[in-house]
Amino acid sequence: MSADLKPQPVASSSRRSTSVRLLPLMVKILGLGLAVGVAIALSPSLIMQEQWAFLAVVWVIALVLLVTYGRSGGLPAKYLVPGGLLLVLFVVYPIILTGQLSLTNYGDGTRGTKELAISQIVGRSVTENPDSPRYNLSVGTEASTSTGPFVFLLVSQATGEVFVGTEEGLEEAPDGVVVEDDFVTEAPGYTLLTPAEINDAGVELEELTVPTDAGAIRRQGIRQAFEGVTTLQYDESSDTITDTTTGTVYSVEQVGDRELFVDENGNAVSDQSWQAFVGLDNYQRIVTDERIRNDFVSIFIWTFIFATLSVVTNFALGLGLAITFNDPRMRGQKIYRALLILPYAIPGFISLLIWSSFFNRDFGLINDLLGTDINWFGDPTWAKVAVVITNLWMGFPYMFLVCTGALQAIPGELKEAASIDGASGFTGFRKITFPLVLVAVAPLLVATFAFNFNNYNAIELLTGGGPFSPANPTAGGTDILISYTIRLAFGSGGAEIGFASAVSVVLFLITGIIAAIQFRATRGLEDVN
Repeated sequence: MSADLKPQPVASSSRRSTSVRLLPLMVKILGLGLAVGVAIALSPSLIMQEQWAFLAVVWVIALVLLVTYGRSGGLPAKYLVPGGLLLVLFVVYPIILTGQLSLTNYGDGTRGTKELAISQIVGRSVTENPDSPRYNLSVGTEASTSTGPFVFLLVSQATGEVFVGTEEGLEEAPDGVVVEDDFVTEAPGYTLLTPAEINDAGVELEELTVPTDAGAIRRQGIRQAFEGVTTLQYDESSDTITDTTTGTVYSVEQVGDRELFVDENGNAVSDQSWQAFVGLDNYQRIVTDERIRNDFVSIFIWTFIFATLSVVTNFALGLGLAITFNDPRMRGQKIYRALLILPYAIPGFISLLIWSSFFNRDFGLINDLLGTDINWFGDPTWAKVAVVITNLWMGFPYMFLVCTGALQAIPGELKEAASIDGASGFTGFRKITFPLVLVAVAPLLVATFAFNFNNYNAIELLTGGGPFSPANPTAGGTDILISYTIRLAFGSGGAEIGFASAVSVVLFLITGIIAAIQFRATRGLEDVN
Protein backbone atom coordinates (compact mmCIF):
# COMPACT_ATOMS: atom_id res chain seq x y z
CA MET A 1 0.00 0.00 0.00
CA SER A 2 2.85 2.37 0.85
CA ALA A 3 4.34 1.71 -2.57
CA ASP A 4 1.05 2.78 -4.22
CA LEU A 5 0.96 6.02 -2.29
CA LYS A 6 4.45 7.19 -3.21
CA PRO A 7 3.67 8.63 -6.69
CA GLN A 8 0.91 10.95 -5.39
CA PRO A 9 3.17 13.73 -4.01
CA VAL A 10 5.11 13.68 -7.28
CA ALA A 11 1.92 14.22 -9.29
CA SER A 12 0.82 17.05 -6.99
CA SER A 13 4.21 18.70 -7.29
CA SER A 14 4.05 18.39 -11.07
CA ARG A 15 0.64 20.09 -11.18
CA ARG A 16 1.93 22.95 -9.02
CA SER A 17 4.99 23.49 -11.21
CA THR A 18 2.79 23.48 -14.32
CA SER A 19 0.51 26.13 -12.82
CA VAL A 20 3.52 28.20 -11.82
CA ARG A 21 4.86 28.12 -15.38
CA LEU A 22 1.43 28.88 -16.81
CA LEU A 23 0.99 32.15 -14.88
CA PRO A 24 4.01 33.97 -16.39
CA LEU A 25 2.95 32.74 -19.83
CA MET A 26 -0.55 34.19 -19.38
CA VAL A 27 0.89 37.50 -18.14
CA LYS A 28 3.21 37.63 -21.16
CA ILE A 29 0.37 36.91 -23.60
CA LEU A 30 -1.89 39.53 -22.01
CA GLY A 31 0.90 42.13 -21.96
CA LEU A 32 1.87 41.61 -25.60
CA GLY A 33 -1.78 41.52 -26.62
CA LEU A 34 -2.33 44.84 -24.84
CA ALA A 35 0.67 46.42 -26.62
CA VAL A 36 -0.52 45.29 -30.05
CA GLY A 37 -4.12 46.22 -29.23
CA VAL A 38 -3.12 49.76 -28.28
CA ALA A 39 -1.15 50.09 -31.52
CA ILE A 40 -4.14 48.88 -33.55
CA ALA A 41 -6.55 51.18 -31.69
CA LEU A 42 -4.38 54.27 -32.22
CA SER A 43 -3.62 53.61 -35.88
CA PRO A 44 -6.90 54.83 -37.48
CA SER A 45 -6.81 58.13 -35.59
CA LEU A 46 -3.15 58.72 -36.43
CA ILE A 47 -3.73 57.88 -40.09
CA MET A 48 -6.68 60.29 -40.31
CA GLN A 49 -4.54 63.05 -38.78
CA GLU A 50 -1.61 62.09 -41.04
CA GLN A 51 0.64 61.70 -38.01
CA TRP A 52 2.98 59.31 -39.78
CA ALA A 53 5.91 59.77 -37.39
CA PHE A 54 3.79 58.93 -34.35
CA LEU A 55 2.26 55.99 -36.19
CA ALA A 56 5.72 54.62 -36.95
CA VAL A 57 6.84 55.09 -33.34
CA VAL A 58 3.78 53.28 -31.97
CA TRP A 59 4.31 50.27 -34.20
CA VAL A 60 8.08 50.19 -33.65
CA ILE A 61 7.46 50.02 -29.91
CA ALA A 62 4.90 47.25 -30.37
CA LEU A 63 7.23 45.24 -32.62
CA VAL A 64 10.19 45.69 -30.26
CA LEU A 65 8.10 44.37 -27.37
CA LEU A 66 6.89 41.43 -29.49
CA VAL A 67 10.40 40.49 -30.64
CA THR A 68 11.88 40.89 -27.16
CA TYR A 69 9.27 39.09 -25.07
CA GLY A 70 7.66 36.85 -27.65
CA ARG A 71 10.65 34.55 -27.98
CA SER A 72 12.81 32.56 -25.64
CA GLY A 73 16.32 33.70 -24.86
CA GLY A 74 17.66 37.22 -24.99
CA LEU A 75 17.44 37.65 -21.23
CA PRO A 76 19.56 40.87 -21.09
CA ALA A 77 17.25 42.53 -23.64
CA LYS A 78 14.21 41.72 -21.52
CA TYR A 79 15.68 43.86 -18.75
CA LEU A 80 17.13 46.60 -20.96
CA VAL A 81 14.22 47.21 -23.35
CA PRO A 82 11.75 48.76 -20.82
CA GLY A 83 14.35 51.20 -19.53
CA GLY A 84 15.55 51.95 -23.03
CA LEU A 85 12.04 52.69 -24.31
CA LEU A 86 11.28 54.94 -21.33
CA LEU A 87 14.58 56.75 -21.86
CA VAL A 88 13.77 57.39 -25.51
CA LEU A 89 10.16 58.44 -24.88
CA PHE A 90 10.67 60.67 -21.86
CA VAL A 91 14.23 61.97 -22.31
CA VAL A 92 15.52 61.67 -25.88
CA TYR A 93 12.25 62.53 -27.66
CA PRO A 94 11.54 65.69 -25.59
CA ILE A 95 15.09 66.86 -26.26
CA ILE A 96 14.68 66.32 -30.00
CA LEU A 97 11.27 68.02 -30.00
CA THR A 98 12.63 71.00 -28.07
CA GLY A 99 15.48 71.29 -30.55
CA GLN A 100 13.03 71.27 -33.46
CA LEU A 101 10.83 73.93 -31.85
CA SER A 102 13.88 76.11 -31.22
CA LEU A 103 14.29 76.41 -35.00
CA THR A 104 10.74 77.76 -35.49
CA ASN A 105 8.75 80.84 -34.49
CA TYR A 106 6.14 78.72 -32.67
CA GLY A 107 4.10 80.75 -30.17
CA ASP A 108 0.95 82.83 -29.80
CA GLY A 109 -0.40 83.62 -33.24
CA THR A 110 1.98 81.18 -34.91
CA ARG A 111 0.72 77.81 -33.72
CA GLY A 112 -1.00 76.58 -36.87
CA THR A 113 -0.20 76.10 -40.52
CA LYS A 114 -0.27 78.77 -43.18
CA GLU A 115 -3.40 77.22 -44.70
CA LEU A 116 -5.20 77.43 -41.36
CA ALA A 117 -4.10 81.03 -40.85
CA ILE A 118 -5.41 82.01 -44.28
CA SER A 119 -8.69 80.25 -43.55
CA GLN A 120 -9.08 82.17 -40.29
CA ILE A 121 -8.17 85.52 -41.87
CA VAL A 122 -10.64 85.03 -44.71
CA GLY A 123 -13.25 83.62 -42.34
CA ARG A 124 -13.19 86.70 -40.11
CA SER A 125 -14.23 88.83 -43.08
CA VAL A 126 -17.60 87.09 -43.39
CA THR A 127 -20.47 89.62 -43.61
CA GLU A 128 -24.18 88.94 -43.45
CA ASN A 129 -26.62 89.87 -46.22
CA PRO A 130 -30.40 90.21 -45.85
CA ASP A 131 -30.88 86.93 -47.75
CA SER A 132 -28.08 85.03 -45.95
CA PRO A 133 -29.11 81.48 -44.98
CA ARG A 134 -29.54 81.07 -41.21
CA TYR A 135 -29.07 78.08 -38.94
CA ASN A 136 -30.06 77.04 -35.46
CA LEU A 137 -26.77 76.42 -33.65
CA SER A 138 -25.53 73.99 -31.05
CA VAL A 139 -21.82 73.90 -30.20
CA GLY A 140 -20.14 70.57 -29.57
CA THR A 141 -16.69 69.19 -28.90
CA GLU A 142 -14.93 65.85 -28.88
CA ALA A 143 -12.48 67.03 -26.20
CA SER A 144 -12.50 69.88 -23.66
CA THR A 145 -15.54 72.12 -23.32
CA SER A 146 -13.24 75.06 -22.54
CA THR A 147 -10.50 74.72 -25.16
CA GLY A 148 -12.05 72.53 -27.84
CA PRO A 149 -11.59 71.83 -30.67
CA PHE A 150 -15.19 72.83 -31.35
CA VAL A 151 -17.71 72.04 -34.06
CA PHE A 152 -21.00 73.65 -35.10
CA LEU A 153 -24.06 71.39 -35.06
CA LEU A 154 -26.36 73.20 -37.46
CA VAL A 155 -30.05 72.87 -38.35
CA SER A 156 -31.09 74.83 -41.45
CA GLN A 157 -34.01 77.14 -40.67
CA ALA A 158 -35.15 76.88 -44.28
CA THR A 159 -34.97 73.13 -44.92
CA GLY A 160 -34.45 71.50 -41.51
CA GLU A 161 -31.33 69.68 -42.74
CA VAL A 162 -28.70 68.87 -40.11
CA PHE A 163 -24.99 69.49 -40.65
CA VAL A 164 -21.73 69.39 -38.72
CA GLY A 165 -19.52 72.40 -39.39
CA THR A 166 -15.75 72.29 -38.90
CA GLU A 167 -12.79 74.32 -40.09
CA GLU A 168 -12.67 71.97 -43.09
CA GLY A 169 -16.24 72.67 -44.16
CA LEU A 170 -19.78 71.29 -43.84
CA GLU A 171 -20.27 67.59 -43.27
CA GLU A 172 -23.32 65.38 -43.06
CA ALA A 173 -24.57 64.85 -39.53
CA PRO A 174 -23.70 61.42 -38.09
CA ASP A 175 -26.38 58.81 -37.50
CA GLY A 176 -28.07 59.09 -34.14
CA VAL A 177 -28.31 62.88 -33.99
CA VAL A 178 -31.32 63.97 -31.92
CA VAL A 179 -33.13 67.17 -32.95
CA GLU A 180 -35.71 68.77 -30.68
CA ASP A 181 -37.47 72.07 -31.43
CA ASP A 182 -35.18 72.51 -34.46
CA PHE A 183 -32.01 72.32 -32.35
CA VAL A 184 -29.51 69.47 -32.03
CA THR A 185 -29.74 68.18 -28.45
CA GLU A 186 -27.65 65.01 -28.81
CA ALA A 187 -24.90 63.94 -31.20
CA PRO A 188 -22.90 60.70 -30.97
CA GLY A 189 -19.26 61.36 -30.10
CA TYR A 190 -19.83 65.02 -29.17
CA THR A 191 -20.37 66.82 -25.88
CA LEU A 192 -22.75 69.76 -26.29
CA LEU A 193 -21.81 73.01 -24.58
CA THR A 194 -24.16 74.85 -22.26
CA PRO A 195 -24.82 78.58 -22.85
CA ALA A 196 -22.42 79.41 -20.00
CA GLU A 197 -19.70 77.23 -21.52
CA ILE A 198 -20.24 78.88 -24.92
CA ASN A 199 -19.72 82.29 -23.32
CA ASP A 200 -16.54 81.09 -21.59
CA ALA A 201 -15.18 79.77 -24.89
CA GLY A 202 -16.14 82.91 -26.79
CA VAL A 203 -12.62 83.76 -27.96
CA GLU A 204 -12.00 80.32 -29.45
CA LEU A 205 -15.47 80.21 -31.05
CA GLU A 206 -14.95 83.60 -32.68
CA GLU A 207 -12.03 82.05 -34.55
CA LEU A 208 -14.16 79.21 -35.91
CA THR A 209 -15.62 79.73 -39.37
CA VAL A 210 -17.01 76.98 -41.58
CA PRO A 211 -16.06 77.45 -45.25
CA THR A 212 -18.81 76.82 -47.81
CA ASP A 213 -19.17 77.17 -51.57
CA ALA A 214 -21.00 80.49 -51.15
CA GLY A 215 -18.76 81.92 -48.41
CA ALA A 216 -18.56 80.82 -44.81
CA ILE A 217 -20.72 80.17 -41.75
CA ARG A 218 -20.12 82.14 -38.55
CA ARG A 219 -21.68 82.07 -35.12
CA GLN A 220 -24.09 84.86 -34.23
CA GLY A 221 -24.92 84.87 -30.55
CA ILE A 222 -25.31 81.64 -28.61
CA ARG A 223 -27.99 79.82 -30.61
CA GLN A 224 -27.76 81.21 -34.14
CA ALA A 225 -25.40 81.13 -37.12
CA PHE A 226 -25.47 82.60 -40.59
CA GLU A 227 -23.85 81.92 -43.95
CA GLY A 228 -22.33 85.10 -45.29
CA VAL A 229 -19.96 86.17 -48.01
CA THR A 230 -16.28 86.88 -47.47
CA THR A 231 -14.86 90.29 -48.35
CA LEU A 232 -11.35 88.87 -48.43
CA GLN A 233 -10.29 86.47 -51.16
CA TYR A 234 -7.10 84.41 -51.26
CA ASP A 235 -5.28 83.83 -54.55
CA GLU A 236 -3.10 80.75 -54.28
CA SER A 237 -1.21 81.41 -57.53
CA SER A 238 0.10 84.80 -56.36
CA ASP A 239 -0.04 84.01 -52.63
CA THR A 240 -1.99 87.21 -51.93
CA ILE A 241 -5.21 88.22 -50.19
CA THR A 242 -7.43 90.81 -51.85
CA ASP A 243 -10.07 92.96 -50.14
CA THR A 244 -12.92 92.85 -52.65
CA THR A 245 -14.55 96.01 -51.23
CA THR A 246 -11.49 98.26 -51.57
CA GLY A 247 -9.30 96.38 -54.02
CA THR A 248 -6.34 96.39 -51.60
CA VAL A 249 -3.89 93.54 -52.15
CA TYR A 250 -2.00 92.02 -49.24
CA SER A 251 1.14 89.97 -49.85
CA VAL A 252 3.39 87.99 -47.51
CA GLU A 253 6.25 89.86 -45.83
CA GLN A 254 8.54 89.13 -42.89
CA VAL A 255 7.68 91.29 -39.87
CA GLY A 256 9.97 90.51 -36.97
CA ASP A 257 9.85 86.77 -36.37
CA ARG A 258 6.51 86.42 -38.19
CA GLU A 259 5.22 86.32 -41.72
CA LEU A 260 2.13 88.50 -42.24
CA PHE A 261 -0.10 89.58 -45.10
CA VAL A 262 0.57 93.33 -45.51
CA ASP A 263 -0.33 95.96 -48.10
CA GLU A 264 2.11 98.22 -49.96
CA ASN A 265 2.21 100.60 -46.97
CA GLY A 266 3.13 97.84 -44.52
CA ASN A 267 -0.32 97.60 -42.91
CA ALA A 268 -1.24 94.03 -41.97
CA VAL A 269 -4.67 92.69 -42.78
CA SER A 270 -4.46 90.65 -39.56
CA ASP A 271 -1.96 89.83 -36.83
CA GLN A 272 -2.59 86.15 -37.53
CA SER A 273 0.58 84.38 -38.64
CA TRP A 274 1.68 80.76 -38.88
CA GLN A 275 4.45 78.45 -37.77
CA ALA A 276 7.54 78.77 -39.92
CA PHE A 277 11.15 77.62 -39.93
CA VAL A 278 13.46 80.42 -38.78
CA GLY A 279 16.72 78.50 -38.50
CA LEU A 280 19.14 79.86 -35.91
CA ASP A 281 17.35 83.21 -35.52
CA ASN A 282 16.22 82.39 -31.98
CA TYR A 283 19.79 81.55 -30.94
CA GLN A 284 21.03 84.68 -32.66
CA ARG A 285 18.48 86.70 -30.71
CA ILE A 286 19.95 85.48 -27.42
CA VAL A 287 23.31 86.96 -28.44
CA THR A 288 22.25 90.06 -30.37
CA ASP A 289 19.29 91.34 -28.33
CA GLU A 290 21.05 93.51 -25.76
CA ARG A 291 18.34 93.31 -23.11
CA ILE A 292 18.03 89.53 -23.36
CA ARG A 293 21.82 89.09 -23.51
CA ASN A 294 22.36 91.16 -20.36
CA ASP A 295 19.52 89.39 -18.55
CA PHE A 296 20.80 85.99 -19.63
CA VAL A 297 24.35 86.65 -18.42
CA SER A 298 23.30 88.08 -15.05
CA ILE A 299 20.75 85.33 -14.47
CA PHE A 300 23.29 82.66 -15.44
CA ILE A 301 25.78 84.03 -12.89
CA TRP A 302 23.14 83.97 -10.14
CA THR A 303 22.00 80.48 -11.20
CA PHE A 304 25.55 79.19 -10.88
CA ILE A 305 26.02 80.87 -7.50
CA PHE A 306 22.66 79.57 -6.24
CA ALA A 307 23.42 75.98 -7.29
CA THR A 308 26.94 76.14 -5.83
CA LEU A 309 25.81 77.63 -2.50
CA SER A 310 23.01 75.08 -2.27
CA VAL A 311 25.45 72.19 -2.68
CA VAL A 312 28.16 73.61 -0.39
CA THR A 313 25.84 74.66 2.46
CA ASN A 314 23.71 71.51 2.33
CA PHE A 315 26.76 69.26 2.25
CA ALA A 316 28.60 71.15 5.00
CA LEU A 317 25.62 71.14 7.37
CA GLY A 318 24.64 67.57 6.51
CA LEU A 319 28.19 66.29 7.02
CA GLY A 320 28.64 68.21 10.26
CA LEU A 321 25.43 66.81 11.73
CA ALA A 322 26.24 63.32 10.47
CA ILE A 323 29.65 63.40 12.21
CA THR A 324 28.08 64.75 15.39
CA PHE A 325 25.39 62.10 15.62
CA ASN A 326 27.66 59.30 14.46
CA ASP A 327 29.65 59.44 17.70
CA PRO A 328 28.87 56.24 19.64
CA ARG A 329 29.11 58.15 22.93
CA MET A 330 26.02 60.21 22.10
CA ARG A 331 22.76 58.93 23.50
CA GLY A 332 19.43 59.08 21.71
CA GLN A 333 20.95 58.97 18.24
CA LYS A 334 17.86 57.42 16.66
CA ILE A 335 15.57 60.12 18.06
CA TYR A 336 17.83 62.95 16.88
CA ARG A 337 18.21 61.42 13.44
CA ALA A 338 14.46 60.99 13.09
CA LEU A 339 13.93 64.65 14.01
CA LEU A 340 16.56 65.84 11.56
CA ILE A 341 14.97 64.13 8.56
CA LEU A 342 11.52 65.64 9.24
CA PRO A 343 12.09 68.56 6.81
CA TYR A 344 12.84 65.95 4.13
CA ALA A 345 9.58 64.13 4.85
CA ILE A 346 7.42 67.25 4.41
CA PRO A 347 6.36 67.89 0.77
CA GLY A 348 8.51 70.58 -0.77
CA PHE A 349 5.71 72.86 -1.90
CA ILE A 350 4.33 72.98 1.66
CA SER A 351 7.74 73.88 3.11
CA LEU A 352 8.24 76.59 0.50
CA LEU A 353 4.87 78.20 1.15
CA ILE A 354 5.45 78.11 4.92
CA TRP A 355 8.89 79.70 4.58
CA SER A 356 7.39 82.31 2.28
CA SER A 357 5.18 83.42 5.18
CA PHE A 358 8.17 83.29 7.57
CA PHE A 359 9.96 85.92 5.49
CA ASN A 360 6.98 88.29 5.36
CA ARG A 361 8.20 91.77 6.25
CA ASP A 362 5.28 92.82 8.43
CA PHE A 363 4.21 89.71 10.34
CA GLY A 364 6.77 87.04 9.38
CA LEU A 365 8.43 84.85 11.99
CA ILE A 366 12.00 85.75 10.93
CA ASN A 367 11.64 89.49 11.50
CA ASP A 368 9.73 88.91 14.74
CA LEU A 369 12.45 86.67 16.18
CA LEU A 370 15.33 88.88 15.06
CA GLY A 371 13.58 92.16 15.85
CA THR A 372 14.37 93.44 12.37
CA ASP A 373 12.43 95.09 9.55
CA ILE A 374 14.13 93.45 6.59
CA ASN A 375 12.24 93.61 3.31
CA TRP A 376 13.13 90.04 2.37
CA PHE A 377 11.21 89.86 -0.90
CA GLY A 378 11.49 93.52 -1.86
CA ASP A 379 15.27 93.75 -1.98
CA PRO A 380 17.13 91.56 -4.54
CA THR A 381 20.04 90.77 -2.20
CA TRP A 382 17.87 89.81 0.79
CA ALA A 383 15.60 87.81 -1.53
CA LYS A 384 18.61 85.78 -2.66
CA VAL A 385 19.59 85.19 0.96
CA ALA A 386 16.05 84.01 1.73
CA VAL A 387 16.16 81.56 -1.19
CA VAL A 388 19.50 80.07 -0.08
CA ILE A 389 18.34 79.73 3.56
CA THR A 390 15.10 78.04 2.57
CA ASN A 391 16.87 75.69 0.18
CA LEU A 392 19.32 74.82 2.96
CA TRP A 393 16.44 73.85 5.25
CA MET A 394 14.95 71.63 2.56
CA GLY A 395 18.19 70.03 1.37
CA PHE A 396 20.38 69.33 4.40
CA PRO A 397 18.40 66.23 5.58
CA TYR A 398 19.22 64.47 2.31
CA MET A 399 22.92 65.21 2.73
CA PHE A 400 22.70 64.17 6.39
CA LEU A 401 21.32 60.75 5.42
CA VAL A 402 23.88 60.24 2.65
CA CYS A 403 26.83 61.30 4.79
CA THR A 404 25.63 59.16 7.71
CA GLY A 405 25.65 56.11 5.46
CA ALA A 406 29.08 56.99 4.07
CA LEU A 407 30.53 57.45 7.58
CA GLN A 408 29.18 54.14 8.79
CA ALA A 409 30.73 52.41 5.78
CA ILE A 410 34.26 53.56 6.73
CA PRO A 411 36.14 50.71 8.46
CA GLY A 412 36.90 51.47 12.09
CA GLU A 413 40.40 50.03 11.68
CA LEU A 414 41.43 53.02 9.58
CA LYS A 415 40.54 55.46 12.33
CA GLU A 416 42.29 53.33 14.93
CA ALA A 417 45.42 53.11 12.78
CA ALA A 418 45.43 56.88 12.33
CA SER A 419 45.05 57.37 16.07
CA ILE A 420 47.93 54.97 16.78
CA ASP A 421 50.11 56.87 14.31
CA GLY A 422 49.49 59.99 16.37
CA ALA A 423 46.95 61.78 14.13
CA SER A 424 44.69 64.22 15.95
CA GLY A 425 40.93 64.16 15.52
CA PHE A 426 40.96 66.94 12.92
CA THR A 427 43.92 65.42 11.07
CA GLY A 428 42.19 62.03 10.95
CA PHE A 429 39.08 63.69 9.60
CA ARG A 430 41.02 65.68 6.98
CA LYS A 431 43.26 62.83 5.84
CA ILE A 432 40.97 59.81 6.13
CA THR A 433 37.31 60.47 6.90
CA PHE A 434 36.61 63.39 4.58
CA PRO A 435 38.31 61.91 1.46
CA LEU A 436 36.48 58.59 1.92
CA VAL A 437 33.15 60.35 2.43
CA LEU A 438 33.81 62.48 -0.64
CA VAL A 439 34.45 59.38 -2.74
CA ALA A 440 31.00 58.06 -1.83
CA VAL A 441 29.02 61.28 -2.20
CA ALA A 442 30.83 63.05 -5.08
CA PRO A 443 28.43 61.77 -7.80
CA LEU A 444 25.50 62.83 -5.61
CA LEU A 445 26.99 66.30 -5.21
CA VAL A 446 27.18 66.63 -9.00
CA ALA A 447 23.57 65.47 -9.32
CA THR A 448 22.51 67.90 -6.57
CA PHE A 449 24.22 70.75 -8.41
CA ALA A 450 22.40 69.89 -11.64
CA PHE A 451 19.09 69.64 -9.75
CA ASN A 452 19.50 73.04 -8.10
CA PHE A 453 20.69 74.57 -11.37
CA ASN A 454 17.11 73.89 -12.57
CA ASN A 455 15.29 74.09 -9.23
CA TYR A 456 12.23 75.90 -10.53
CA ASN A 457 9.97 75.12 -7.54
CA ALA A 458 12.27 76.74 -4.98
CA ILE A 459 12.21 80.01 -6.92
CA GLU A 460 8.63 80.09 -8.13
CA LEU A 461 6.92 79.14 -4.87
CA LEU A 462 9.12 81.31 -2.64
CA THR A 463 9.71 84.55 -4.54
CA GLY A 464 8.10 84.04 -7.95
CA GLY A 465 11.44 85.09 -9.43
CA GLY A 466 11.11 88.58 -7.95
CA PRO A 467 11.61 91.27 -7.03
CA PHE A 468 11.10 92.89 -10.42
CA SER A 469 12.10 96.37 -11.42
CA PRO A 470 9.61 98.57 -13.32
CA ALA A 471 12.17 98.95 -16.09
CA ASN A 472 12.50 95.19 -16.59
CA PRO A 473 9.41 93.17 -15.61
CA THR A 474 10.68 90.07 -17.44
CA ALA A 475 13.80 89.19 -15.41
CA GLY A 476 13.51 89.12 -11.60
CA GLY A 477 16.13 89.47 -8.90
CA THR A 478 16.00 85.78 -7.94
CA ASP A 479 15.22 84.31 -11.34
CA ILE A 480 17.29 81.34 -12.38
CA LEU A 481 17.56 80.33 -16.02
CA ILE A 482 14.68 77.84 -15.92
CA SER A 483 12.22 80.30 -14.35
CA TYR A 484 13.33 83.00 -16.77
CA THR A 485 12.81 80.60 -19.68
CA ILE A 486 9.30 79.69 -18.53
CA ARG A 487 8.42 83.38 -18.20
CA LEU A 488 9.61 83.96 -21.74
CA ALA A 489 7.53 81.04 -22.96
CA PHE A 490 4.30 81.86 -21.14
CA GLY A 491 4.69 85.48 -20.03
CA SER A 492 2.09 88.24 -20.18
CA GLY A 493 3.52 89.44 -23.48
CA GLY A 494 2.43 86.24 -25.18
CA ALA A 495 3.94 82.82 -25.54
CA GLU A 496 7.25 82.64 -27.44
CA ILE A 497 7.71 78.91 -27.27
CA GLY A 498 10.18 78.73 -30.14
CA PHE A 499 12.49 81.26 -28.52
CA ALA A 500 12.05 79.69 -25.09
CA SER A 501 12.98 76.31 -26.62
CA ALA A 502 16.22 77.84 -27.90
CA VAL A 503 16.99 79.10 -24.39
CA SER A 504 16.16 75.63 -23.04
CA VAL A 505 18.60 74.01 -25.47
CA VAL A 506 21.32 76.43 -24.38
CA LEU A 507 20.47 75.71 -20.74
CA PHE A 508 20.66 71.97 -21.41
CA LEU A 509 24.08 72.32 -23.01
CA ILE A 510 25.38 74.49 -20.17
CA THR A 511 24.16 72.05 -17.54
CA GLY A 512 25.64 69.11 -19.42
CA ILE A 513 29.03 70.81 -19.87
CA ILE A 514 29.23 71.80 -16.20
CA ALA A 515 28.22 68.28 -15.09
CA ALA A 516 30.83 66.74 -17.41
CA ILE A 517 33.55 69.01 -15.99
CA GLN A 518 32.48 68.12 -12.45
CA PHE A 519 32.48 64.38 -13.15
CA ARG A 520 35.91 64.69 -14.73
CA ALA A 521 37.17 66.54 -11.66
CA THR A 522 35.87 63.80 -9.35
CA ARG A 523 37.93 61.14 -11.15
CA GLY A 524 40.87 62.15 -9.01
CA LEU A 525 39.01 60.78 -5.99
CA GLU A 526 39.32 57.27 -7.40
CA ASP A 527 42.92 57.21 -6.21
CA VAL A 528 41.71 57.57 -2.61
CA ASN A 529 40.55 53.97 -2.62
